[in-house]
This record gives sequence, structure tokens and C-alpha cells, in this order.
Amino acid sequence: MMIHQDKDKESSFYKSNYDHLADELKKLDLLIQQQVMAFRLRTQVMQEAVASQKMYISHEEVDWMLNMNGSFVGDHPELQKLRKRLETLQNQISARVTESMRKGVFLALPQLAHFFALSPFELQTVIICLAPELQRKYDKLYAYVQDDITRKKPSVDLVLDLLCGDTQADRWTARTIFSDHAPLFRAGILHTADDLQSPSGSSDLARFLKLDPRILNYLLGNNNIDGRLIGIAQVYGQPTSIDHILVDSLIKTRLLNLTKHHFSMQNPGKKRLVLHFHGPCGVGKRELALGICGQLNCPLLCLDMELLLAHESDFETSLRLAFREGLLLQAALYLDNTDILLKDDDKMKAFVKKMAKVIGEYGWLTFLAGEKSWSPKGVFERVVFHTVKLPVPDMPLRLTAWEKALGNLSVDTKKEFAAQLANQFRLTPGQIGDAAEFAENYRASKNRQEEISLPDLYTACRNQSNQKLSEMAVKIESHYSWKDIILPEKKLSQLRDICSQVKHRYRVFGEWGFDQKLSYGKGLSVLFTGPPGTGKTMAAEVIAHELQLDLYKIDLSVVVSKYIGETEKNLSKIFQEAETSNAILFFDEADALFGKRTEVSDAHDRYANIETSYLLQKMEEYEGMVILATNLRENMDEAFTRRIRFIIEFPFPDETSRSKIWQSHFPKEAPLGDEIDYEFLSKQFQVAGGNIKNIVLNAAFLAAENGGVIGMQHILDGTRREFEKIGKLWDEKNLYKLKLS
Repeated sequence: MMIHQDKDKESSFYKSNYDHLADELKKLDLLIQQQVMAFRLRTQVMQEAVASQKMYISHEEVDWMLNMNGSFVGDHPELQKLRKRLETLQNQISARVTESMRKGVFLALPQLAHFFALSPFELQTVIICLAPELQRKYDKLYAYVQDDITRKKPSVDLVLDLLCGDTQADRWTARTIFSDHAPLFRAGILHTADDLQSPSGSSDLARFLKLDPRILNYLLGNNNIDGRLIGIAQVYGQPTSIDHILVDSLIKTRLLNLTKHHFSMQNPGKKRLVLHFHGPCGVGKRELALGICGQLNCPLLCLDMELLLAHESDFETSLRLAFREGLLLQAALYLDNTDILLKDDDKMKAFVKKMAKVIGEYGWLTFLAGEKSWSPKGVFERVVFHTVKLPVPDMPLRLTAWEKALGNLSVDTKKEFAAQLANQFRLTPGQIGDAAEFAENYRASKNRQEEISLPDLYTACRNQSNQKLSEMAVKIESHYSWKDIILPEKKLSQLRDICSQVKHRYRVFGEWGFDQKLSYGKGLSVLFTGPPGTGKTMAAEVIAHELQLDLYKIDLSVVVSKYIGETEKNLSKIFQEAETSNAILFFDEADALFGKRTEVSDAHDRYANIETSYLLQKMEEYEGMVILATNLRENMDEAFTRRIRFIIEFPFPDETSRSKIWQSHFPKEAPLGDEIDYEFLSKQFQVAGGNIKNIVLNAAFLAAENGGVIGMQHILDGTRREFEKIGKLWDEKNLYKLKLS
């Protein structure tokens, strides 16, 4: 008795998906048997009615088809028995499906119906199209029922015959499920094909139906990604702990609260959820999406919007395939590089509308990722759209990222390097990982066996900086160090203070809380003033070399425009690119652009003041270092000087300083004559360091041409040429005396 109860209990649900498919095929066999019996009964009556026909289509046959309604066939006792068997089997299947779903057994057909809101009629249509893919016998059965040996595939007419019989009203109503916009075809579950044996054409009833290959695989339990998406999509199925993702904890908490509430049982009428993440490259957008999916225990299907748009003519089809894949995998969708959709043209606007429509139909959780912010008003009507800015992480998170990336180093070295790099470079976790890998490869290319060095890592960090800034500025390779610059000690001390503020930025703003006191102006603005050639550019290079940061010299001819609004656009682009470049911006001869604001006497004056105010705004928003250099401080507007953190005046070098400058410009490898008198040169020629550099270089080339050793005569000839160039008086008699000396 106990054994019987166990068997009954087991038979109350399906153990597997295949058991359920087997029962559905049994039901289909009964449907076909019913159709075969009806077909034979009709054929028998017709043969009796037209037994004496002499033509291929006789008059009697036509009269019979026009007059018989087939009702007597439906009343036949054998057909009634089949219907009862069908009804009994259907009730058993329904009960077992319900119990199986309650027990968590995966059944593909009910899941498919749930995902795409298929009616029982539509689901049975899928089964009719599935059968020939499982057993060849259905080829012959379908050909027999359709009374045509060439029609082995299921057709619209066959489906209607099997599921509606001779009830014309039901057949006509059911035709709607075969329209192009019906669920079966809109979701690409079924496809249609014309009857090639009837080239002259026929009605839509004759169209063949074929099950989509991806749907076939799904129904058979093979849930691998659709082959048409390989190359543009990737599935991440391994759950990711959101605790280990290097994103601000407050952002993570808010997003978890939002998603948990949205998908909770207390929110039964929930709409689709779209989360738009925007921020710099490598900030952790995809990792955050994976963390959220980990909490929801679902995979993430990632696609590149640029690759999707590469097939513009088939964009919507590819997008539908992707979102259908999301339903089949029960995965959230992640669309990367969505900035391409923000272009202000009609084509992109149309693409956005198509995307919003597909998300509204099939998306349940969709992530959109890009670098720019987005507020798509009026586009997403049936979804909850929530945008989240992911900034470059603060110092503690960068420190953690560096310690993780430098895992192969010793503990002490790792902590030391991580602290310096995290403070020096505002890189995203992705950039930090790439920088560490670059440094390792760089070390390997040099065939060095020792550990990665700090200079290697500095080079790698600069390599990660945004290179687009080079389109608007000139990158200066910083070769000068403290030993190369000759300035009064007080000025050198100020330059070191500037470097110190960069090095201890986090301690003051982060640990000591000054960040909370300032909404803007947290960057470092510096003004260098003084005559030409006094070392302003060299000082900028020394700072960049000390801090191991890139130095970009802004070309004012590119920035300033005579067209209204263009100068502001150029400035905005420069500062925007600088945010992700970890660079020092160096505006040389800045008074040309940032001079005194004029009195407003006409529209041009008013606009010049607008440019000035805009620059002030961008400098205060920028959190990096900006160095302005001017030859004439009196031309600088007080509005600038009062908001600048450091102002350093570069004096014209005195005799002692000039002597040091003369000596510093000769490399140790240069062949120098014993007769060179630096004190004499510094005393006789009152020129700035920039001029001395030119003189030394000219002398070197003169020596290379005749003699190969740099002597006093070469230096004097170089001096004369520099004087002629700058328009300074050169006395030939004085030159003669100097030669004699």
C-alpha cells in the first residue's frame, strides 16, 4: 500500500523537463489522431457523394464542398471519445505542471509561456512546431493530415485544423496570433516560410511555421547564448559580492535599497527598472551592475551599444534578440557605451526610441552605462529610470585598489607605493589595474628581474591619463629637477610648498575634514610672474617632474576664438579632458587671455568679461593644478589674483645667479675649454636664463662645426647672435676688448 502511495506522489509532478515534453507529444498525437479520424470521415462521405466523377474536379465534388457543413463529423462517437481522452490528459498535464512548478522543477514550456505572455493556444502552436524537431514521424503525419506528401512542415492551416477543427469562428479568431506583431513572431519564437512547391503563391494559411533555433535549444534544456549574439554579447553568471566592489559605500547602499524595494513582493505593480550609470572609464560601472545581480541572484548579459549600432539596418532585431536572451537566461541587461546615443541627430533619437520600446516590452532590469550624464525626458514611459553618477573614488578606495593591484610586492613596499600613487593620481580602479599590468609588462620588456619600481608605476600611471588633451595642448616632457633651476631660496621654498600641498592633499581635505567646508576651489591655482626667460616654464617642469605628473602647455591660439561662445567651449573641453588626465595645466603668457577686464563700452567688452568670468568658474571647479604664467602682473585682473593660491615672482637673475645659470646649462658630457670664465660672463652680460640657454646652445653648435671643444670664443659669438636676435645693442669695440681678455 505504501509503494502505491509513493508512486502516486511521484506521478503528481514531472521529474524533468523531458517528462513534460513527452506528455505534450502524447497530447499532440491525440490531436492528430482526432484530425485524421475527421479527415477520413469527411473523405468517405465525399467519395460516396462523388463516386461517379469523371473530371479531376467534378461538378458533384464542388456541390458537395459548397453544401456540406461537416457538423455530422464532429458528432461522431469515436471523435467524442478522443475528445474525452484529450480533456483527461490535459487535466493531468495541468495538475502535474502546477505541482512541478511548486517543487521548483524546471519546465521549459510553461516558463516560455510566462516570459512572453503566451496563451494556451499559442503555446500549443509552439508544441506543434517543436514536434518535427524531436521525432521524424511528424513529417509524415503532417503530410498525411494536410493531404499533400510535399507539405511535411507545420503550416498555419494545419495549426488551425488541429486546434480549432471545423469551427469557423474559432479559426478566424485564432488567425490573429499569426500576425507579424503577435507575441510569437514579435519575440522571434516562430518564423514563417512560403511554400516553395507553390511558386504561384497561396493564402497566408499555406505559410509554413518554423521554431526559432534558440527557442528549440531552450525547450530542450540547452540554455547557451544565442549564436547570433556571439561577438557582441557576453554572459557573466558568477555572482559577485557587492562588498568587494570599489565604489562608494553610500552609492552601493542606496542602489541595493532601490532594487530590493522595486522587486519586492510589496511592489506588485512594478514597472521595468532602468539604472543609468555614468562616470569615467574604469570607475566600476559594470562591476557595480554585477554586484547588484549578485544580490538578486541572476546573471548579467553585457552588450556593446557601438557594436549593436554597427548593424544599423538590423538594430531593432539585434536588440530584441538581446532582450529576449535576457528573459531566457533570466539575466539583467547591461548596455555599455551608451554615450553614442546622446548625439543630437534624428537617427540617434530614433534608435533611443526603439531601445526604450524594447526595454518596455522585454526588459525587467536594464543597466545603461556611459561617461556622460543623461536625462531622457519623455522617452521611457513604462519604466522607472534612475541615473547614478560614479565619480573617481576617493583616497581610501584608491589605496585599496592599489594594494590589490600590487599584490605581488612585499607588504611594506606595497603599502608605501600604494599610499604615494593613490595620493598622486586620481585614477579609477580599472585604470589602477591596467597601470599595474602596464608596469609589470614594462619591467618585463626591460628584462629586469627585480620587483616593479616606483618610477615604473609613475610611468604606467601617466600612460593611463586621458590622451585627448594633446589635441588642445602641447605635452611637455619634464626633464628639469631642483638642481637645474636657479632661484633665490625664498622662491624655491614657495615652489616646494606647492608640491607639498599636492602630496598632502588628502590629509587636509579628507582626514582633516576641510573637504566639507569647501564646495569648490579645492584645486591648486598658481601664478608665475616675471620677465621673459626668468625660469617660469622651467619651474613648471620642475614641479611636474617632482610630482611625476604630465605637464600640458595650453596653446592660446587654439583656445581664443573671435566667434562668440567658442572660447568658452574650448575652455570647457580643456578642463573636462584635464579631469581625467591627472595633468598640470600650464597657461603661458596668460595675460593675453586673462588680462584686466575692460570697462563695458560695447558688446565686445561685455563678451570679453563673460569669457573671464567663465575661466574663473572652470578654474575653481577644477580639482587639479593650474599654473598661469605672465610677463606683466599688472595686466592681471584682481579678480584672478585674489583667488589664486600661490603667486611667485621670478626676479631677473643677479650676477651670482647668472654665474650658476651659465654653469648649469652645460651638460657634464660637453667638451669645455679651460678658458671659460663664468664670473666674467655673468658680470658682462645681463641676460636672463632663457637667453643664456640659447647662447650656450648656439656656442655648442659653433664648436661642433670647428674644433670640437666649446671655448670662450664660441660663447661670445653665441652671445652676439642672441643680442642681435633680441635687439640688444652689441658693441664691436667692446667685443674686441672681450676677445683680448
